[in-house]
Amino acid sequence: MGAEPTGLDLADSDGFPAVLDALWPAEVAAGRVDDLGLRRRFDAMGQRHGPDVFRRQQEAIIARADSRPDLAGVGVPTLAACGRDDAITPLDGHEEMAAGIPGTELVVLDDCGHLSTWERPEQVTAALRARLARGACGSTRWPDPRTTDLLAARSCAPPG
Repeated sequence: MGAEPTGLDLADSDGFPAVLDALWPAEVAAGRVDDLGLRRRFDAMGQRHGPDVFRRQQEAIIARADSRPDLAGVGVPTLAACGRDDAITPLDGHEEMAAGIPGTELVVLDDCGHLSTWERPEQVTAALRARLARGACGSTRWPDPRTTDLLAARSCAPPG
């Protein structure tokens, strides 16, 4: 018995529609697999970008370096929003990323998979608005990029 075929293998052997069919169940929460509106959107996006973009994206993902050690260097207010049912990047992966960035707020969306902005757009928007309303470092105002050295102001720690 060989390894289970990858999306790249399917694209080579069965054509790109087979790739979209294989990916779909992992993209959304189980309760949304039969949502034809979401499925049509997903298929349209896949067809619009096509197999060459898919192949380049997959090759980039395979070759990318592990950036988890760099997360602690993120010094800006961060919101991590994810679907509880994300099969592509499971919740423990999101929790690890959020824990690696100081002060990150993690919002977990129920009945939601990997396509959180499509599956739960109102909840994602509400989380973003709430985070933005708190401003930088919890204040009600963000630094003005025209008058603030943003690199110097990127940390929420008090100066010196």
